Formats: sequence, structure tokens, C-alpha cells
Amino acid sequence: MIANSLKSLIVAVLMSGVAVGAVEANPSITVDVATGKVYQQEDAFQRWYPASLTKMMTAYVTFRALQAGEITLDSPVTMTVRAAKEPPSKMGYRPGAVLTVDNALKILLVKSANDIAVALAEAVGGSEKAFVQRMNAEARRLGMTGTHFANPNGLHDVNNYSTARDLAILGVQLRREFPQYAHYFSTEAIDPGEGKKIQPNYNILLGRFDGADGMKTGFVCASGFNLAGSATRNGRTVLTIVLGADRQETRAAQAAQNMAEAFRVKGSGGPTLATLRPSGGANLNQAVDMRKAICSQQAMADRWDGRDAEGRLKINSPYIHAMDRDPVAVPVRLLKDAPKPKKPATEEKPKTVKKVPKPAQKPRSQAASTQPSAVN
Repeated sequence: MIANSLKSLIVAVLMSGVAVGAVEANPSITVDVATGKVYQQEDAFQRWYPASLTKMMTAYVTFRALQAGEITLDSPVTMTVRAAKEPPSKMGYRPGAVLTVDNALKILLVKSANDIAVALAEAVGGSEKAFVQRMNAEARRLGMTGTHFANPNGLHDVNNYSTARDLAILGVQLRREFPQYAHYFSTEAIDPGEGKKIQPNYNILLGRFDGADGMKTGFVCASGFNLAGSATRNGRTVLTIVLGADRQETRAAQAAQNMAEAFRVKGSGGPTLATLRPSGGANLNQAVDMRKAICSQQAMADRWDGRDAEGRLKINSPYIHAMDRDPVAVPVRLLKDAPKPKKPATEEKPKTVKKVPKPAQKPRSQAASTQPSAVN
């Protein structure tokens, strides 16, 4: 259910006069991947900023390009100057570094690297702009009627928005159409090598919620904490979308409860993703901006209060257990590192001219008689 802390935040924002849209709770939806049956939904048509859930569509467009034979998993992805300038989260590779599409996908969906998202978009689409056009074309084809993409990584842009319902459509399509690529969404960690730290997946359901096998997390101040979570039990896969939670552990706990309750439901009645219709409370034309509620100094301080002395998240959920092992990390390596910048050429030192000692000073009368005449 909705965390009381999030409700308090939204009420506080409303009382302060900040427009956050016509919602009383953060949007969510839970569906069966095989049938599309909707188990639960809350403001599923409310426009919201997806943050890095955008990268699910980046992956989908890439999978479609793989299917069409435009690229292969071994195709090169080059880090361009434009891509390298993207803000964190990022890998920080220098312009000119090259990796495969396979490794780019692993980094994209585990580390959620914004620089990799742009580099992959440029490699697949020829340019970031052309790739984004493909993202929007796919959204229209899939029936994501409340969605528009402005970039491939989900960095905040008022023109980059979606809904819980639309993101569920995308998540279901990813699992149905490309089961061979499901492992990218369930990867627990990546190992960049070269003495660098192992990067765990931001999706803390993996290894902690029984059957968890995906999919993606997202956060910007304007969106709050978003999560697309999936789990499979006894051959049945359930997907949940949680948008606008007030912290990491809240979105994980809410997603875990949504899926646990869905697994207990039997029967096939009720709406599906295809038949679900918006309720009167949804704002279909304006995305909610949670910045003042989520990224105030007080809200950030409260989030740290939810950690233990070593900075680890404390998750209050009967459905999430501690991870009693290290996450399984898959290696990611560059095909070719960027050439190191050349040292600036040093100026040649001037040659030392040996000084010749002057002859002893002659008496004035003698010097005058021997001085040559000046040339005019």
C-alpha cells in the first residue's frame, strides 16, 4: 500500500501551493505478463516523469534493431564527445573508447549509465535525435498513448513523460517479444575490471524478493523514486510499476507487496491492459513535478535517517529478505580504450651562447684612436 510518509509529503506540497497534479497517491499498476490481466492500479493514466525507466525503451529499440539485423551484439558502440558529457550516473569512459552492444546493454540496465545510453543511441540510430524518433514511433505502435520521449536516458526534460499503464505495456512487450534478452534485466551486478568497484543493480528486489527477475529503476527529483519490478513463480510472471515513491526502500516495499498479492490471486476476471480506461482523477495533460517534495533538504535528511550506521538501506517489508551472498557480477570490458591525450610538445630550449670575455679597457686616448668608423 502507499507509504504514509509519501502521503504526508504530497499533502505538504499541496498545502504549500505547489502544483503537483491531481493525485493523492503515487501511481502504480500490477499486471500478469502472459495475459495482461490488471491485478491492481492506482492513477495508472496519470502523466509522470519516468526518469531512467526511459532506458527500457532504449533497450527495446536496440532489441528491435538486433532483430532486424541492423546490428549484432558484437557491433561496436563508440563513446563520443557528446555522450561523454552526459551527467551521472555514468561510466566515465573517455571519447574514443569502444565497447560492444552486449556490454553497453549490461551497463545501461544495471549501472543505468547516461553516457552509455547516448552512445548506444548514436550507434543504433545514427544520431541521438534519430534514435529518439524511433523511440516515439515504437511507443505509438505499442499503444503507449500517454508517453513522449525526449532523450534515451531519462534525464529530466518536461517533454520526457509517460504513465504507469504505458510503462507496463512496454515491460510486458519486452518480456513477451524478447525473452532471449530477459537476462539483461535480471543481472545483479557488473564488474568493470581494472581494479574498479563492482557495480550492483539499483533494483534491490533482485536476490531479496523470491522470484525477482527484473526490470529497471529510475530517479530524478521531479519524478521521485520509480521502479519497474518483475518476478516469476511457478512459471507465472508478474510485473509492477511504481512511480513517485519517496525513497528507494519505499518503492521496493510497495513493488514487493503488489507482486506478492498478485501471486495470491486466482482467476482471469477483471480488466486487462487493453481494456483498462482512465479514471476521472487522472491528469492526462500535465506531469506531476515532485521536486520540492522529494529533493528538499528535509526530505533528503529523512532518507538518510532510513539507513543504518553503515549507510545500508533498512527495508520494512515482510516480502523482502536480506541478501545472504554477494550479488552475481558479470564482466563488462571495453573493446578498445580511448587513446590517451598526447602531451603538449615542449618548446626547444635556446642554445647557450658561450660568452667571450671582454678585453681589458684601454686608456681613453688609445681606445679613440683604434675604434672603427660607424657605417651610415
